[in-house]
Amino acid sequence: MVDETGIFIGASRKPDDSYQRAEELLLRYGNRHGLVTGATGTGKTVSLQILAEGFSNAGVPVFCADIKGDLSGISMMGDAKDFLVKRAEQVKLDPYQFQEFPVIFWDLFGEQGHPIRATISEMGPLLLSRLMNLTEAQEGVMNIAFRIADEEGLLLLDLKDLQALLANMADRADQLSARYGNVTKPSVGAIQRTLLVLEQQGAANFFGEPALRIADIMRTTRDGRGAISVLAADKLMMNPRLYATFLLWLMSELFEELPEVGDLDRPKLVFFFDEAHLLFEDAPKVLIDRVEQVVRLIRSKGVGVYFVTQNPLDIPEKVLAQLGNRVQHALRAYTPREQQAVRTAAETFRPNPDFDCATAITQLATGEALVSMLEDKGVPAVVQRTLIRPPSSRLGPIAPDERRKIIAESPVAGQYDEAVDRESAFEILQKKTKEAQDAEAQAKQQNSGGSRWTIPGFDDVLGTGNRRSSNRQTVAEAAIKSVVRSVGSSVGRAIVRGILGSLARGR
Repeated sequence: MVDETGIFIGASRKPDDSYQRAEELLLRYGNRHGLVTGATGTGKTVSLQILAEGFSNAGVPVFCADIKGDLSGISMMGDAKDFLVKRAEQVKLDPYQFQEFPVIFWDLFGEQGHPIRATISEMGPLLLSRLMNLTEAQEGVMNIAFRIADEEGLLLLDLKDLQALLANMADRADQLSARYGNVTKPSVGAIQRTLLVLEQQGAANFFGEPALRIADIMRTTRDGRGAISVLAADKLMMNPRLYATFLLWLMSELFEELPEVGDLDRPKLVFFFDEAHLLFEDAPKVLIDRVEQVVRLIRSKGVGVYFVTQNPLDIPEKVLAQLGNRVQHALRAYTPREQQAVRTAAETFRPNPDFDCATAITQLATGEALVSMLEDKGVPAVVQRTLIRPPSSRLGPIAPDERRKIIAESPVAGQYDEAVDRESAFEILQKKTKEAQDAEAQAKQQNSGGSRWTIPGFDDVLGTGNRRSSNRQTVAEAAIKSVVRSVGSSVGRAIVRGILGSLARGR
């Protein structure tokens, strides 16, 4: 039915709803990116699941986010439920075999998977500014901070490193402003307050070492299947900006680290970006341009990026134009914006004379979609109304004890569990501050000691010698103390010099 060069998606239907043909995603075009859209409850997660299964069986590693926990079932063998078996018969999936897939669970908070960390330096000023929603002036200060860190050899690994550097910048704001431009204490203070909020939201768990190695999400098993890295994102979605920033950082790391490979017979990695609208929401133009650049160029690195979202309008037009493989589930069209989304989705497909695409989008049933994959020479196929095949793995979430067992047996078990805190900007700046304080204290002590003067034979008057056994002052002692009190004036200093000279000569 479908050879080893493609992933079976489902079966398209004729106008009379009878079987037409098998629809597949050609592996050699898997790095041409894709889009899975549809309203809540229309079957997007299942489409993502069967695509991940297909890529894994083809030896392609997969990275995907699990927003609701449902995708974790891909790690367990499926069950022969009646509606699944019926769908398999409808799409002529014979034999319908159940299967469990090699899964590595990840979690930025380290609770439902192996911890994922990145250093502040790897994140960079642009993504950090996006994460913290900084103003233009504050973003300028952030860029200066990274410049200073590079010039002064300060490693920025975790949040406390950046906090220490910002505090140091505030202390020498005038000096830095003369060299780099306006660095104001209010701007630095605003960034520090935002960092505190990030820390309270759990971002401190993400920034640090050991940082994620790209090779660990590009693993294959001994039997040749690609490992599926599943990011637990249910808690992460409480901070959607951190979620979007992390996934964009990961795409950027893949783009920067992987070598150019050109067009392969199958991708080296496939990356699913669920809830993709979070990436572009309120994003500045420079960030959208960066995403477009990564999506456009990462294809030559052998990486396919698949955006999963409810509405095709969530994706900027320049990015949308790069997505060749399309799965469109049902959309609702109650509001003007929803009606526009339906028209936009319909216009992006190569039309099929058998039905009106815009009308069909609003009439699709759950588990049904409009599908258009790239055919020979990379040309989009005519859109087809398609029943999506049932998954081979479990449909729905796994139990906590099942998750713990998989984590314990993971190929990366123990590699990321313990955080490493080596010497970096925080420790270096702390050491410099202590050295400066010690030097200042020593200078004060030396200055205090150097200003003390003594009169031969009268040490007891100045408190440096042995005091007399009697508390009674002699006339000479009283005269000397009177002179000492007058040292502050130029006349007093002249008197003292005269007395000292007389005493010296008298001796």
